[in-house]
Amino acid sequence: MPWSMNNYPSSWKNLKDLVRKKAIDIGNAMLTDGYKEEDVIPIATEQAKKWYEDASKEEKQELENKSTQDLTSHSKNSSSNPELNEKGVHVVSHDSGWAVRSSDASRASGIFDKKNEAIERAKEIAKNKGTSVVIHKRDGSIQQSYSY
Repeated sequence: MPWSMNNYPSSWKNLKDLVRKKAIDIGNAMLTDGYKEEDVIPIATEQAKKWYEDASKEEKQELENKSTQDLTSHSKNSSSNPELNEKGVHVVSHDSGWAVRSSDASRASGIFDKKNEAIERAKEIAKNKGTSVVIHKRDGSIQQSYSY
């Protein structure tokens, strides 16, 4: 079940609301990527705190305006379709650079400026899920693949 502002790990109860909201957003995305909950909580906590320190007023306002559904939408793929965690991870061309996407996922789990950054992220996800990485060329053909 995805986390929300009403249902989140107890270790997040003393965080500022906006930091907690960011931790929920990060945590749900990581769970979708196949990370284990016990690994997600400390990582999402630290990343959310760092984000809060570095974020502009506009970024904070944008997060403030995010609905609960926006925070939980990351998890729709994995929680309603656990078999997605068994699917391979693909690095594909994207309008904004390179996207990392699980097979059959409705959206990318990350978009990167550089292909090598996307490949590293895809490998990390695939290792956590025990699945494969398929790296595509700009034309969509397969360049290389790895299995974990």
